[in-house]
Amino acid sequence: MDFEFLQPLSQILIDEIRQKSSFSIGGQTAFHTAGHFPDIDNKDIAIISVDNPDKNYPNPDFDTIRREFYALYPGNWSKSIVDLGHILAGDTADDTYYLIKKISASLIKNNILPIIVGASQDTTYGIYRAFDELEQQVSLVTIDSKIDVVSDYDNLSESFVARIILEEPNNLINYANLGYQTYFNSQEEIDLINRMQFDAYRLGEVVQNIKVAEPVMRNADIVSLDMQAVQGALTGNVTRQPNGFDGREICALARYAGYSDQLKSFGIFNMHKKDENHLLLSQIIWYFIEGFNYRLYEYPFSSKEDYYKYVVPLEEQELIFYKSNLSERWWIAGQDYQNKEKLYPCHHADYQRALSREIPEIWWRINQKET
Repeated sequence: MDFEFLQPLSQILIDEIRQKSSFSIGGQTAFHTAGHFPDIDNKDIAIISVDNPDKNYPNPDFDTIRREFYALYPGNWSKSIVDLGHILAGDTADDTYYLIKKISASLIKNNILPIIVGASQDTTYGIYRAFDELEQQVSLVTIDSKIDVVSDYDNLSESFVARIILEEPNNLINYANLGYQTYFNSQEEIDLINRMQFDAYRLGEVVQNIKVAEPVMRNADIVSLDMQAVQGALTGNVTRQPNGFDGREICALARYAGYSDQLKSFGIFNMHKKDENHLLLSQIIWYFIEGFNYRLYEYPFSSKEDYYKYVVPLEEQELIFYKSNLSERWWIAGQDYQNKEKLYPCHHADYQRALSREIPEIWWRINQKET
């Protein structure tokens, strides 16, 4: 295991958490303390905080975040949680990314999902690199007001997606952004996303129908949430963004992320030392774990033979849809690059469009990506 660089939580903090009800989340969580590293066997979720890789920037108050979160009560949860403590910033940003990579890879190999709470979103790069050791392609989703594909290596906190796209080994199979705000992104960036056949959904599009995010999350391996995508009035964020997701919307997105059968890591970033609403952050984590506890492990973990199949004949072809009899989620059939049938997450609305003899947009996107 690669856990020797994890810093334990202070005994003062642990004592404060233990003073809460034994029925609270803190009363049911194993903690890394100065004298004890918890047994991670049979654990499902590991919570880790990490310093900003750039030492020139202050870090959030991680102790207060933990106090707020562990004072909450769990839902009807069966999954177990361990708090492995804190990662200090290395001498360089790449040193910090390396630690995150090794620790994340070890956890994922042991079927433990790491929740990384950090100061800077470029920490996502370290999580992504964990998949080098897993020899697996990666689907990345960011919840962010910026698409972050500018190639500016002098400002990695705002170009980590560009680094992920450009650097070898390239494990990225798909990238999607939820919540970008047009005035924060150049038209060149938006056009680049379209040319690369990645997906980007404007803030207004997601807010108008929050359910649009669920199929996007369903195939994700990593979800990276930038707290600057949340309205500044809610977070006390120093940037004071007037627009963004409200508390209910960001918690719904976190629940969708946790509910994704395929997701292997969740990160929450860009909290600042002056941020005031630690409780909102705690509730985001709570909703993610709530979703995680209700996973059904459907396609590709179960056979599509268990689903209802719907065939919609059109003039030049037929579209095939599948519906889960458990979750009522929908998939549309397409062909991968090897011309084998593959199911892609979609909405019931896509099936309804097909019934109206309209080819849904998801079908065009699939065919562009696989050709």
